[in-house]
Amino acid sequence: MELRQVIGNRRSIRFLLPHRPVEPEKIQRMLEAARLASHWGNVQSLRAVVVFKDTAPQEVIDALLAPIAGYQIRYAPVVIVWYLDTAAVDGQSDRLRELLEAGALGVGEGKEQELEGKIIPIFESMLETFKQPGLNEIDCGQGIAQATLVAFEQGLGTCCLGTPHGEQIRQNLGLPETCRVLLLQTVGYPAETPEAGGQRPRQPFEDLFHINGYGQPFPRDKEVVEGLKQDGMIQEPGPLPWREAELEYLQKALGIKGHGLI
Repeated sequence: MELRQVIGNRRSIRFLLPHRPVEPEKIQRMLEAARLASHWGNVQSLRAVVVFKDTAPQEVIDALLAPIAGYQIRYAPVVIVWYLDTAAVDGQSDRLRELLEAGALGVGEGKEQELEGKIIPIFESMLETFKQPGLNEIDCGQGIAQATLVAFEQGLGTCCLGTPHGEQIRQNLGLPETCRVLLLQTVGYPAETPEAGGQRPRQPFEDLFHINGYGQPFPRDKEVVEGLKQDGMIQEPGPLPWREAELEYLQKALGIKGHGLI
């Protein structure tokens, strides 16, 4: 499957089959993709705890607090707790040396001296700054995105959930104090159709992207848009005509009470 098709069809799948377990090798492929993602300085601060509902102790399952969309946590056969470890930054000098040895950093003679005499001292002087929220989260997001695409390619559905209880989850799972919980990702086989009701609302292209300066909308070529529609990357906007009936079916089949929002 081409990447553009994967991107176009990848939806947040909120309804998963609770009775169908996910093969560990499929989760491993997701983690392998996350591990290979680009990360500044090659420090790789992205980490994860994978909770398999069918084998995890109940206290571990109970540790995954989710005040919003809690039903997704309850029914998902797998929940990945993605977090970053700021302690990874402490090894940045060695990671830079590894990049140099791999031929991925610097060119020409004297690059070793340049690294040791100038680059590494600069990085070390900014050590604590690099641990602050910002660049680490961005690069961790790249890893999570790659894992998500691999999940879809294997026939799985996922949904990334934020939580205001990151610190409590960190403590519940016994993560070091140097860690910050990023999000919870439910993983399983979809109970809903891949379209998940259709393309989710998005803000106008011209309001989001600019060219050569703010206030100058990036020109949107209609032929490019049509080509992406033909490739399946841009799909029909939701809700599709049958979506409400599908939601009613899912609510009954999964035993979700109320409106299914919490």
